[in-house]
Amino acid sequence: MTTSTILVADDDHGIRTVLSQALGRAGYDVRTTGNAATLWRWVSDGEGDLVITDVVMPDESGLDLIPRIKKIRPDMRIIVMSAQNTLLTAVKATERGAFEYLPKPFDLTELVNVVKRALSLPKSPGARTTTEVAEEERLPLIGRSPAMQEIYRTLARLMNTDLTVMINGESGTGKELVARALHDYGKRRNGPFVAVNMAAIPRELIESELFGHEKGAFTGAHARAQGRFEQAEGGTLFLDEIGDMPPEAQTRLLRVLQEGEYTTVGGRTPIRANVRIVAATHRDLSQLIRQGLFREDLFYRLNVVPIRLPPLRERAEDIAELASHFLTIASEEGLPPKALDPAAMDRLKRHRWPGNVRELENLMRRLAALYSQEVLGVEVIELELASATSAPAAPAGTDGEGLSDMVERHLRDYFSAHADGLPPPGLYDRILREIERPLLALTLESTRGNQIRAAQVLGLNRNTLRKKIRDLDISVVRGMK
Repeated sequence: MTTSTILVADDDHGIRTVLSQALGRAGYDVRTTGNAATLWRWVSDGEGDLVITDVVMPDESGLDLIPRIKKIRPDMRIIVMSAQNTLLTAVKATERGAFEYLPKPFDLTELVNVVKRALSLPKSPGARTTTEVAEEERLPLIGRSPAMQEIYRTLARLMNTDLTVMINGESGTGKELVARALHDYGKRRNGPFVAVNMAAIPRELIESELFGHEKGAFTGAHARAQGRFEQAEGGTLFLDEIGDMPPEAQTRLLRVLQEGEYTTVGGRTPIRANVRIVAATHRDLSQLIRQGLFREDLFYRLNVVPIRLPPLRERAEDIAELASHFLTIASEEGLPPKALDPAAMDRLKRHRWPGNVRELENLMRRLAALYSQEVLGVEVIELELASATSAPAAPAGTDGEGLSDMVERHLRDYFSAHADGLPPPGLYDRILREIERPLLALTLESTRGNQIRAAQVLGLNRNTLRKKIRDLDISVVRGMK
């Protein structure tokens, strides 16, 4: 059997030596070079069975070399390695036709296994490449820690697929940023990205919100309204906080995923669903399944490719880069430029960050706005962190928050869930209906089903109350409380 030849290009002589020894022990012939020109000459002459190239070389970027190699030798497998461990590097390598991307430092055993896998696969002539991502584009994700490198590699593999993705992570870890990266760098990038926060939508409005409704479908439906599936046509639908989806809406969503089509509320004509689904949650869906609160069959439909976002405390090595990034953003938005001294940065790395990246971002903005010194020391960080720990925000619905405040907070969340858009028409009647049903039901429960007393408490005519009970389908049980 003929021994495969591996062509290695890296401007670091030490790395070339280590790779040559590891691949040689695995039984391969290895040729190494420190520049792209020699590698290109070897490939052009028909030499080698597989290429391993670094991104940064003295004469040409290894990424720029990939399309040229694939053009003359489309069956050549290319493995890209780089110390520039960013999402953009991983995406570029994959888009241009690399078989695999390995962030430095990497395990030599892993490299040998990747080489074996690449050489064992059948040839695939004509492997296509896609449009280059602009260098100037701002990276959607920040961090070079091993935990983030694995996420970058997973995302790079998913860009040119329509596989459904489930993102799990604590609040503030950047789940929507990952969803947007999948969209912005994926094959549906020219379509819309539509985000829906399931926790911010009243449970009685979720089906209308997702699938739209026809005129006259319910009280207040004065015109046809598009749902989020229709708005996301040809693009990506991001279902955030999917764990808060009520059971009846879970059933409708499962049917869409199974059949690939849906109907609007009050509609009869099926509509073909042409969207990529990305879901996210901070909750343990396995526990919700055991509790009967989340459908197991829906979970498996959504959890095709699971991605776990690590909390910030698990990637403390990324904190310095993130903090600098957020201070730069604050400066670009008009706040005074700031920097942190080494002791301040070390203190940030030791913090537990219960609010994760979002908490860090808010702290950096606060520092930029409130302090006059250009370089901030550890005493400032200690003061801010102590203040945040000793005065936590009051949880929703606690003492001091009246009904009006609770409703306003709920509606703000609902409007913010629509980003730059607006809720479907009929919001006034839908919200009144949602408040009216529990008001009447609880009043009837308190009067043990006595409708005369309930009408008196509510200040309604008895016939009016009866009509509302029928319209809202409220169950009335006499004598029970």
